[in-house]
Amino acid sequence: MLLYYLSAFLIFAGVFFFTVGVVGLLRFPDVYTRLHATTKCDTLGAGLILVGLILQSSPAVAVKLLLIIILLWIANPTAAHVIARAALCCEVPRAEGSFELKIEAGEEEAGNDYAP
Repeated sequence: MLLYYLSAFLIFAGVFFFTVGVVGLLRFPDVYTRLHATTKCDTLGAGLILVGLILQSSPAVAVKLLLIIILLWIANPTAAHVIARAALCCEVPRAEGSFELKIEAGEEEAGNDYAP
């Protein structure tokens, strides 16, 4: 019985984080902040929902769900990085009030191929 309530709590918490991500997507002003909100909330929300499902499933299904969680933890941040990098290379404008870090000559990171 306790397992049922814990599973329901995790699933509802995951839905809550998905909802917060959607609100962030609608409210934030530019692609960078929207991407940040949705990536964080989607990764956490999906993880919580899948952990809640793991608690209710058989061991064989639990292993598959765990593999899906691992794939999400790798794919979501990677995809967000690629989208943010593409937006930066295409010089998508930032929101008013945002600041940009100035990198002076000689301080570039190794392997940084972006040239503003």
